Amino acid sequence: MSDDSLLQVRDLHAYIGSPRGVVKAVDGVSFDLCAGEALGVVGESGSGKSVMARAVMGLMPTRSARTGDVLFKGRDLLGLRKKELEEVWGKQIAMVFQDPGRSLNPVVRIDRQLTEGMRRHLGVSRSEAQTRALALLKEVGVPDPERRLRAFPHELSGGMRQRVMIAVALACEPDLLIADEPTTALDVTIQRQVLDLLRRVQTERDMSLMLISHDLHVVAGRTDRTAVMYAGRLGEIGTSREVFQHAQHQYTHALLAATPTIDQERHGLLNVIPGSLPSPTDPPPGCRFAPRCGAATDACLVGQPPMVEIRAGHAVACLNPVDAKEAEFVGR
Repeated sequence: MSDDSLLQVRDLHAYIGSPRGVVKAVDGVSFDLCAGEALGVVGESGSGKSVMARAVMGLMPTRSARTGDVLFKGRDLLGLRKKELEEVWGKQIAMVFQDPGRSLNPVVRIDRQLTEGMRRHLGVSRSEAQTRALALLKEVGVPDPERRLRAFPHELSGGMRQRVMIAVALACEPDLLIADEPTTALDVTIQRQVLDLLRRVQTERDMSLMLISHDLHVVAGRTDRTAVMYAGRLGEIGTSREVFQHAQHQYTHALLAATPTIDQERHGLLNVIPGSLPSPTDPPPGCRFAPRCGAATDACLVGQPPMVEIRAGHAVACLNPVDAKEAEFVGR
């Protein structure tokens, strides 16, 4: 554990009750996030990325349970009551959700949604909150910010709503910003603008960032470290350069191989990962990727591989890691 760790997650489990049984959405995840660091979390849809982020914040649905340790600045968030968590949300940890159209209140003007948190957590006056709100909209690149402050969410485009969501998340100067699939449903041009904006404000404010995405290219080049999740568990974690250029987990390697590249044959077949994610209510006993893995052995079907550091800062949970020479990839 580093001395400058802002967030320490240890053996985190997040289970959710369902008509089909208990969903083991997050099943023993551990990692650190340092102050001022950008961490990318990638994996297929259904791998547990979003639930992990919500479990960290305490935004779990009813009929759910969390165990493990989530230490933020040394304080155990899992032991806090809702009223205590409300003092953490926004002020210390903020979240940008997938769909800003559903996250913003449709009947409340933008200025109120920006200023409420500031007045509650920072204790500023109404006029000061309005001034700060205007500055925030300018910072995140909202055009004509004076007019946008008086607008309702439905009067803004999807890209503008996402920028407003980022402004809301930044309003109380949080130490950690969690961006959960922040470019969902945006066209590629707006996606890049939003991602570049997140990286810029994270760097300028010396803020920690957790960027969650199923798209490898989203985190490549925009994060310091990358964690790869599969079926509720971490398979690999390391510096983004190490993970993308020298992937060692068979799942990470398969993901990279399935990523289209600009020099790929125009009408050629795309690489795919055979099979599908295991049932979250009845996962296999061994490595959860083993049923889809061409390198799996009998040992992979029996016990979960431990997370082992193969290089300084690069760890993998795989009994048959990929030769680094076979896993080269350069993110765009």
